[in-house]
Amino acid sequence: MATLIRFTPDLSDWINDNLNQGHGATDLITVMHQQKMPVATAHAIVAAFIEARLSGKPTPIDQIEVPDQNDVSDYHYTTPIFRDGNRITTTDREIRITARAQHPTLALLSNVMSSEECAELIALAKPRLSPSTVVDPLTGRDKIAGHRSSSGMFFNLNETPFIARLDQRIAEIMNMPVEHGEGIQILYYPEGAESTPHYDFLVPSNAANRASLARSGQRLSTMVTYLNDVPEGGETIFTVTGWTITPQRGNAVYFEYAHRLSSNEQHLLDQTDHASLHASKPVTQGEKWVATKWMRQRPFQSATFQQK
Repeated sequence: MATLIRFTPDLSDWINDNLNQGHGATDLITVMHQQKMPVATAHAIVAAFIEARLSGKPTPIDQIEVPDQNDVSDYHYTTPIFRDGNRITTTDREIRITARAQHPTLALLSNVMSSEECAELIALAKPRLSPSTVVDPLTGRDKIAGHRSSSGMFFNLNETPFIARLDQRIAEIMNMPVEHGEGIQILYYPEGAESTPHYDFLVPSNAANRASLARSGQRLSTMVTYLNDVPEGGETIFTVTGWTITPQRGNAVYFEYAHRLSSNEQHLLDQTDHASLHASKPVTQGEKWVATKWMRQRPFQSATFQQK
């Protein structure tokens, strides 16, 4: 079952114009709420526009359908990659699991990194930060993201002994081989920065994404580790289910959105969990640092690696 939300074509034009100008989802939702629209309705409409743009599909004209909580997608849930239990003992650390969800498969983790490790990652990343980019779903080219006002960088897999130790630990937590992981990405959000609702799985709507999927398969799962305590704001929110995670140093959120299947099972490989739609709320005080790891179906090969 789904709820139909109707709106005027003028609102559709206004949302598209503002997104084209780089305005964030929070700004749009705030204005819509000021015009007496319920926050939940405004949130659903803006999320639908962003989802369409990310997927390379036409944006809505005058209506959207919002699935009910228990019917968020046709995604076929299988046995999760993530392990059962309350703790994960890695080669060098014991991780505590403080909460779980099923749709999407999600876990909140504590004690993922020490304070010293978080500080070292931040110090190593600072000199290498550049404006965050996203892949344009139509062209496949990287572009500075109007909906993501952060800066970021990537470490190469096993770049140093310190990074290799973290890559190994994270792989053990995510229950995947180290070589299936993309390099750790560090994102920095200054005060006021945010990212609007998006998916981490790759949409095969352009040549670059299709080539990446052919090399390494689909992204299966994400783990976001918080590297500092954020005084106010900066929460990670799953916009379909309402899960909201407060950034706390050394803790992490893990979630899955695709099946770990062999390439000959194409009928299921195309399935991705749209309940994994998520965003980062604006940082309203202080700053936010996170370390993100994505896992692939096959050993990760970047486009640069492929050219060598």
